[in-house]
Amino acid sequence: MKLTWFGHSCFRVETGGADILIDPFFTGNGTFEALGQSVRDVTAQTTHVILTHGHDDHVGDTLDICTATGATLIAVYELAVYLNGLGVETVDPTNRGGTVHHNGFDVTFVTASHSSSTFVDGKPLYLGPECGVVIKPAEGPTLYHMGDTDVISDFAIINDLYQPTVGLVPIGDRFTMGAKSAAFACRRFFRFETIVPCHYGTFPILDQTADAFVSEMAGHNVKVTEPGVAFEV
Repeated sequence: MKLTWFGHSCFRVETGGADILIDPFFTGNGTFEALGQSVRDVTAQTTHVILTHGHDDHVGDTLDICTATGATLIAVYELAVYLNGLGVETVDPTNRGGTVHHNGFDVTFVTASHSSSTFVDGKPLYLGPECGVVIKPAEGPTLYHMGDTDVISDFAIINDLYQPTVGLVPIGDRFTMGAKSAAFACRRFFRFETIVPCHYGTFPILDQTADAFVSEMAGHNVKVTEPGVAFEV
């Protein structure tokens, strides 16, 4: 499995013949925009888009990417239906606890503690429950993208059921776990072999670096990744 972090919570997962984007927030993502790369070039090979929830900084460029590539959108039912209505043609709706099967990998949505909505004509629109995502490929490690979340006791169930060894962990504070609580969650509930911090540095109100998290996780394999650079797990 090959991973690329594009800033915030946006990751590419390459496994088997699939090229998966999770939370493809490119436009307005300063971490990605600093790379000077084209969204169209970076996303041209996308086969699937997976969304953890409906906030704009996670839905991001989903509509444009799916329209340009024909990628399949995998999302919670309400969010999938909403984006289908906006023009995403191929959707595979699911919900927490359910597993959907695709060529070379399975996707299961699990509990997170956050919110999920957008605004239409100045009014909030509910877009289904917020989620974490477990991706189990036919070959390779099981990956868990936590989405946006606080520490939750369900982490213990997620670990026992799915045994993920790669964790994509939000650490930026204010809207998600901060360094201390994210480190507590990783140490208390999981046996990750690789931990990749995310959801930091994008906006001034978030923690700007992963330094505090790395310090809290001394002795664990924390992979602070360079944006736009692929690595193997």
